[in-house]
Amino acid sequence: MATASTTDAQDTPWPRLGPRWGLFLAMAGVLCGFFALSLGVGSVSIPLDAVVAILWGEADQKPSWSHIIYAIRLPRALTALLAGAALSASGLQMQTLFRNPLADPFILGISAGASLGVALVVLGTGVTGAGLLVGLGLLGQVGVVAAAVAGAALVLGLVLFVGRRVQHTMTLLILGLMFGYLTSAVVSVLLYFSIPEQVQTYVLWTFGSFGAVAWGQLTFLAPVVLVGLGIAGLLVKPLNALLLGETYARSMGLGARRARLWIIASAALLAGAVTAYCGPIGFLGVAVPHLCRALFNTSDHRVLLPASVLLGGILALTADLVARLPGSEATLPLNAVTALIGAPVVTWIIVRRRTLRQAFAA
Repeated sequence: MATASTTDAQDTPWPRLGPRWGLFLAMAGVLCGFFALSLGVGSVSIPLDAVVAILWGEADQKPSWSHIIYAIRLPRALTALLAGAALSASGLQMQTLFRNPLADPFILGISAGASLGVALVVLGTGVTGAGLLVGLGLLGQVGVVAAAVAGAALVLGLVLFVGRRVQHTMTLLILGLMFGYLTSAVVSVLLYFSIPEQVQTYVLWTFGSFGAVAWGQLTFLAPVVLVGLGIAGLLVKPLNALLLGETYARSMGLGARRARLWIIASAALLAGAVTAYCGPIGFLGVAVPHLCRALFNTSDHRVLLPASVLLGGILALTADLVARLPGSEATLPLNAVTALIGAPVVTWIIVRRRTLRQAFAA
């Protein structure tokens, strides 16, 4: 990647993890536990040993259990894992890029931009039903994801462009909200001229859900998210340099403009793809990076990025389990559950704002 040549001057030894290795292993174990739990818990309870046996390929299990796991719960759990990792990594990148502790795809209007891209494509195709992308072929899905990524990148670029002309972080947040309101207004106009079935489909999509992604959609979502995470992984050194300010980054030989473009591309790809398939999911992007900073007591992105991917997957699986109301056929809106998780974290961020200002200071 182009950023590799610009970061040679800032090579530093990898941090000694020490006891943090144990924390990483614990998080990985919790992630595996919640993943298995999400396969066994639901309106039909499946014992954990049966879940493991079915995944292992044993044929002596109930056919109905195998169908439930492979056709419904496994793609849903994988989608939650990918979405949580993607949104957390995107939020981490934006908090560093804007040097703003409250930046994330939802607050800065990035999810609204992605929603606008989805609305422009989907409401124009006349798709209706519980699954927004189920009625579209591969070409249609590519168009929806491309539109969502383009909308996210457009809003992110506008916020970044205007953000260079303002100094106060609260002003930047207000600008992000204004761009979000603007794109939401355009979506409202589109909805006004749509038929009731399309309106209902779009509104249900905005609630957020991991359950509408089947294997056909997952085979496209997974590579897109993995590419975005791969780009983010190659950007850890530029992100560390930008954390100390663009002047310092340039003094270390970093091409700040090029790095900024790659960060925008990665963040927009991650947030846009997840929004297209799962809806505009809030709070994970802003909450997870701060939880990881508190757990690992570091601002080094070489530690924070993998930690955010793991913890984002854990919290997404947890939110999905709560939304499904285990043992019941009812399903809560996913955004309502993530708000219950994220709102206390955002409150904690505001209370500790003085400390956070020092962490994000140049």
